[in-house]
Amino acid sequence: MTGDEIAGLARDWLGTPYRHRASMRGAGCDCLGLLRGVWREIHGSEPRPVPAYRADMRDPEHAGALEAAAVELLLPAGPELAAGQVVLFRLNRAAHARHCGILVAPDRFIHAQERLGVVEATLGEAWLRRVAGRFEFPKRFL
Repeated sequence: MTGDEIAGLARDWLGTPYRHRASMRGAGCDCLGLLRGVWREIHGSEPRPVPAYRADMRDPEHAGALEAAAVELLLPAGPELAAGQVVLFRLNRAAHARHCGILVAPDRFIHAQERLGVVEATLGEAWLRRVAGRFEFPKRFL
C-alpha cells in the first residue's frame, strides 16, 4: 500500500469523535486508536492486544511504551517527510512520545485531539519541534 493510499485511509477518519482508548472510525478514537484502526484497514487485524492506559500525559506507568511499540511493529521512515508515515510527538516537555498521527503530506498530518476529534493539521514549526520519531506501516505483518 502506498503512502498516499494510507493517507486516504487516515482521511476517512476525519470527523470521528475523540474517545479515549477507542478505535472505531466514525464512532470514536484517540490518537493511538486512529493508528490501530488504520493498521486494521491495512492488515485485517491488530498484531496484539493494547494494554489499558490512562489519558493523563503525566502517567509514568507507560512512559516510553508508544515509542517501544513503534520500534517493534513499524519500520523506520526514510529521511524525507512523506504521506503515510506515522509520526510520534512529545507533548508538554515530556521525555517520551505521548501522541501520534499520520502524515498526509510533508506539511500536514491527521491526529485525534481531545475535544476536536480526528482533524487534519499543519505540521508547522511548533509540531516539528515535538517530533520524537517517524515510522512507516509494514507492507505485510506476519
